[in-house]
Amino acid sequence: MVPDDYAGQKGQTIADVGTDHGFVPISLVRIGKASRAIAMDIGEGPLTRAREHIGQAGLTDRIEVRLSDGLERLSPGEADGVVITGMGGELMLRILKKDSHIRDLVRWWVLSPQSELGAFRHGLEELGLRICRETMLREDGKYYTVMLVRPGAMQYDREADYRYGKLLIQQRSPVLEEYLVKREKQIAGILEHLGEDMGESAVLRKKELEKEQKEIRSVYDSMQECNQYSEPAGSARSGV
Repeated sequence: MVPDDYAGQKGQTIADVGTDHGFVPISLVRIGKASRAIAMDIGEGPLTRAREHIGQAGLTDRIEVRLSDGLERLSPGEADGVVITGMGGELMLRILKKDSHIRDLVRWWVLSPQSELGAFRHGLEELGLRICRETMLREDGKYYTVMLVRPGAMQYDREADYRYGKLLIQQRSPVLEEYLVKREKQIAGILEHLGEDMGESAVLRKKELEKEQKEIRSVYDSMQECNQYSEPAGSARSGV
């Protein structure tokens, strides 16, 4: 998801935060999306593996390995773009908030938070960052959201847009649709087993689930209204 208007530019540098095995910077340099990369991680173990893989790829002269807690060891203006994946949304927001002097000079971000997506989108808005593109993937039964983010204002009209992704809803993402169907069935199963006689905490939990269920159905229905104009007559979907 590296933006095409920056990819391949002479001197383009990408920093990969939480690089682990170093596969992301290796791939980006190999395919010409970056001229140079910085592979960063908080642990020496992952960096040792990254060094090995970078050496095997013959890219030690183009990919630097750096021990760093988040963006701590990245200098202002050193990277054109930053990739952060494999972390919870709360942790990712802490990284973005902590080093604002670096954040303000980064042209673009590729971010893939693994949790707290609604709060994460709200956090980007508060930091003056805008989601330009968004995609949702499913791998081994798990769902992943990847965002291309740039500096700019962002404000959504409803809470569901923050929870599920306004751009994903607008583009009628089939993976989001699949997720909504699965999540609604999970909620229905939980509600069925809660029963009638419940304590105060269970009553509150039931209200939260019913609210989420209503929200899911609203988003799903809005996506179906758009789909009916593009699907062939007689097609059917099992769902919410």
